[in-house]
Amino acid sequence: MVDDAKRPDGRTEIKRSNPPIQEGWDIHLECGLSPDCTHDSQGRIHKLHGHPAVVEDSRMLFSAEYIDFDEDAQEMHAKGGVYYHNFENNEKIWCDELWYHTEHGNEHGWFEGNVAGETQPRIITKPGILTSTEPFHFEGEWAERLGAKYILYNGWVTDCTMPKPWWRLTGPRFDIVPKVSAIAHKATFRLRGIPIFYFPWFYRPLQREPRKSGLLLPEPGHSSVRGFTLAAGYFWAINRSYDLTYRGEAFTSGSLTHHVEFRGKPKDGTDFDMIFFGAQDRSTTPGAPTYSGFSLTMVGHSDLGDGWIARGSLSYISSFRFQQDWTQSFNEAIGSEIHSTGFIDKNLSTFTLDVVASRTQNYQTSEIEVTNPETNQVSYLSDAVTIRKMPEVQLSSRDHNLVTIAGLPIWFSFESSAGLLFRSEPFFDANNNLISTFKTSPFTDRIRFAPHVTTAFQLGGIHFVPSMGIDETFYSESQEPYLGNYQAVGTNIVRSARDFSLDVVFPTLERTYDTKSFLGEKLKHVIEPRVTYKYVTGIGDDFNRFIRFDENDLLSNTNEVEISLANRFYAKKGKDIREVFTWEIAQKRYFDTTFGGALISGQRNVFDSTADLTGYAFLIGPRSTSPVVSTFRASPINGLSIQWQADYDPRVRAIVNSTMSVDYRWKKKYLISGGNNEVHNSPLLTPYANQFRGRVGYGDTQHRGWNAAVDFVYDYRQHVLLYTTTQVTYNTDCCGLSVQYRRYNVGIRDETLEYFSLSIANIGNIGNLKKQDRLF
Repeated sequence: MVDDAKRPDGRTEIKRSNPPIQEGWDIHLECGLSPDCTHDSQGRIHKLHGHPAVVEDSRMLFSAEYIDFDEDAQEMHAKGGVYYHNFENNEKIWCDELWYHTEHGNEHGWFEGNVAGETQPRIITKPGILTSTEPFHFEGEWAERLGAKYILYNGWVTDCTMPKPWWRLTGPRFDIVPKVSAIAHKATFRLRGIPIFYFPWFYRPLQREPRKSGLLLPEPGHSSVRGFTLAAGYFWAINRSYDLTYRGEAFTSGSLTHHVEFRGKPKDGTDFDMIFFGAQDRSTTPGAPTYSGFSLTMVGHSDLGDGWIARGSLSYISSFRFQQDWTQSFNEAIGSEIHSTGFIDKNLSTFTLDVVASRTQNYQTSEIEVTNPETNQVSYLSDAVTIRKMPEVQLSSRDHNLVTIAGLPIWFSFESSAGLLFRSEPFFDANNNLISTFKTSPFTDRIRFAPHVTTAFQLGGIHFVPSMGIDETFYSESQEPYLGNYQAVGTNIVRSARDFSLDVVFPTLERTYDTKSFLGEKLKHVIEPRVTYKYVTGIGDDFNRFIRFDENDLLSNTNEVEISLANRFYAKKGKDIREVFTWEIAQKRYFDTTFGGALISGQRNVFDSTADLTGYAFLIGPRSTSPVVSTFRASPINGLSIQWQADYDPRVRAIVNSTMSVDYRWKKKYLISGGNNEVHNSPLLTPYANQFRGRVGYGDTQHRGWNAAVDFVYDYRQHVLLYTTTQVTYNTDCCGLSVQYRRYNVGIRDETLEYFSLSIANIGNIGNLKKQDRLF
């Protein structure tokens, strides 16, 4: 038996109520014993007249007013309100007349007169892709089926809600292979009936791995500096394991950019992604500088087997000026550090072995501009600090039980490394003249071994964790003062440090409140006091002879105690317990105010014992106390997150460094985010700064209707809006249109850019607004 149902366009759809369970055809009339219904049979040849007449088996169903069906020849002819349903691929077709050959594996047929059909699409749930559960709908003058392929003539397709779709792709011919591909010939994309794009040939893969070579859609755009743009490209699916994408962009100013991405997955557990971006800046604006160059980034991972893992990330830019001027990321425009790291890693019980190769560049400014007084020609010199490890072998062990003496467990751990390192750094005077360049040999030896023993015991409810160890480090080169800076000298030097620490953990104070509140049924307050004493000796004023390659070279003499206090509030709702408020404060007391003579008055000093307390430097002279470091975190309700880290300096009785952020999202559609980063310590330590960031948004990628968001970074001291982005999106049931305005005013860059994107549900995006650049 079948039931009738009406679709939005008024056509009848037959829904199964009792599908046939036996093999063969079920041939019957739904109109029962009505005199207008007839069923004439001559052997296995059937002539049916009714409303409706139905022929079905486990694979498919036919319904119409008139059906002639020859079971032996497996030929079907149907007229009048024809409905066809293929259950294997969930395909439905309506038409006025049908001829169909039903032989399994050799199906073919013709559909004529007001042909309409639909099939369920493959839902794509990737980030930034609009999704829809609406069926894929098509209509045309006539259609035919040849094996697994359907060919639609003089028609159109859409995946919008019928009967008034937002978009249609119209054309003289469509080749559709369900679950494989769809091809449109000489097609026009229409939005609300308005032609937007013309495609001589359009291919859309429908299989689970939709990768096929082809031209990418053109992408227009605009830049206030370089004029209008047009981008185009090609995607090459080399094979199942590799593909390559090229995208070129031309500007009316004459500039060109090239974007090449090469991806691969040679085997299970191994993949890589490499991106090259190059720009030929041919700006014709009088007096405007040009910034040609290129960047190269790569990430990769490989499971080498037997516990060995290889990972790597490479970043290289030809100049920092180039990156500032061409990047589409605000963080890259202001980020002056470029990191490249590769390592091979294996864990062996408590041991970890790493083989590391890395390169780090830290640009002090965008570059130094130098003018030749004789030719008046301007050139640019990089002022980047460059550090390389080529390579370094690191072997370490976390704490493991060595022996137990008189009931006291003794744990042993160590860190060790041996590598070939390099560092270079140029020095300029106030007039941008190059004074000197600090440079080590290309392969400077550094060998380090730092074992430690630790134990733990308890007295009167107080936990004591003492630890002691040594740190022996050999350098094949050292540094000495030169022209007000330093130079590398080929002198072997050994750093022999001895250290002792005692961690004292006091009993936790706690109290539970049974009063109900918006936080929960119960609230628990926990106070965790802690004191840590640390003593390091053996380095003294030799500290400034050691070349700085990484944080291991910041170790100095110290005699200090750190006092910290943590306040935590836990809330219980039902069986759910979560930490809703945390406030931690810490301060160090230095008994050795010169750190063994390593401190140099009147300049910025950074030691291991200051860097592990706060990320802001605070030493420009001897001092016995550090700033009070406060860290506050709160999540009182779902969707709300508050963080505030501040350094209070008792010397000036003020907060000298502060970083705050507040983020709130509710009902999955509303977003408010803000933050402030303020530094007003001594300018000898860090330049003054006071910057605000904010984001306000409504909606998301899938929200139907209007969506809007604005993002900004404002420098209060300079009274400059450094960066802003505004995006407006309107999503229908099947498509969405996004427009984004982006403004840069960072360093040498003052530019406005416009982007747009047209999203087609379950298909993809058209336009120059990439998913990684969207605000939602």
